[in-house]
Amino acid sequence: MDRSNVCYLITETATQDEYGVQQTTETERMVFCNVSSVTQREWFEGGRSGLNPELRVTMFAYDYGNEELVKVNNIIYSIYRTYITDNDEIELYLERRHGND
Repeated sequence: MDRSNVCYLITETATQDEYGVQQTTETERMVFCNVSSVTQREWFEGGRSGLNPELRVTMFAYDYGNEELVKVNNIIYSIYRTYITDNDEIELYLERRHGND
């Protein structure tokens, strides 16, 4: 697998400040990966389900820690589906949502 791209897996942590207001902190972790387009079938099926599939990111499965967001080329995407392959890799299927820009 070609791992010539870099993406950042984002972990969100919610804490309350001294006034009881909930603050969200994002932590990014760099991972080497392969970035490609989703297939035509994935795009069509996702659209039928109300999703907007854009990218597929492939990385080693042990690099993924159940994050819900990933940044690719300075754009933040939501992970709507994952798929673990036979050779210890995981595919993350991404969509860009409003509010994630």
